[in-house]
Amino acid sequence: MHCKDISILEADFPLTEEGIRKGLMGHKAYVRAQYVVMSREGRYAVAELHKSEGAGLFRTVESVDIISLPEDTVFVDMPEADVLNLPERAQIQKEHPGKTVVVRGMFYHIGFVTGIEPMTLRIVDSVPPYPSKTEILVSKALESGYIDLPIVTENLTIDIQDMVSKVRTGGVMFPCRVSGLKADKPFYFLDESPELGHEVTLLGCDTSRRIFRELYGRDTATIDICPRDFCPKDGVKTIVRCCKVREGHVIEGDTAVVPWGATVPETVAAIKALFR
Repeated sequence: MHCKDISILEADFPLTEEGIRKGLMGHKAYVRAQYVVMSREGRYAVAELHKSEGAGLFRTVESVDIISLPEDTVFVDMPEADVLNLPERAQIQKEHPGKTVVVRGMFYHIGFVTGIEPMTLRIVDSVPPYPSKTEILVSKALESGYIDLPIVTENLTIDIQDMVSKVRTGGVMFPCRVSGLKADKPFYFLDESPELGHEVTLLGCDTSRRIFRELYGRDTATIDICPRDFCPKDGVKTIVRCCKVREGHVIEGDTAVVPWGATVPETVAAIKALFR
């Protein structure tokens, strides 16, 4: 809810169930105020207000529903947090399970988070280059305000550099120089179509194998690094990039596949379709 729906009160009464009811009932509250966040001596409580009918900007509080008392309420100061963004609120809830969290966020807006059931989105990607592009795309998508779902993320990252130790040939070939990959043995980059002075193992995907075959007229040993092939089949909603998807997205069961050069709008659309 927007901060305009939340009243902030420095309480002069005990933050107990009885104290809150006695302290609020019969008093006037702004017509838009649906909730009140109360603080006293560094402790917090949250309640919902039920007000009388009538005209004007202030109404009488007739009853109160206690949302949380101090023992179940925590306060966090997060100047960069958008308290209206549901994925961001879900992440806060994940970090404080079972608690009501009063948040002071961007523009000093006050909000609170309670009872949110986070929905997990797994991000599968390979590095380098760093950071993971898919992680950045998903982060921007969730921050955009166009996804009104309590999504939190987890990352499954394939480190291509770690796979070099599995190479048994005299040389190794990486897909492209921009990755910054290197090895302690002779190494080459497929996008430069170099002359090969060694038998190489290609760290790449199916498209890389096809390019190698076109360039050199033969196959070579390969270690698969395609993130799509590393997606677990365990029912967790997953998003991954693949160069075989040219635009938009493809839904394969619990996995959304976006292009290797995906945009934020494509990522937003893929996430919405995945959780539809």
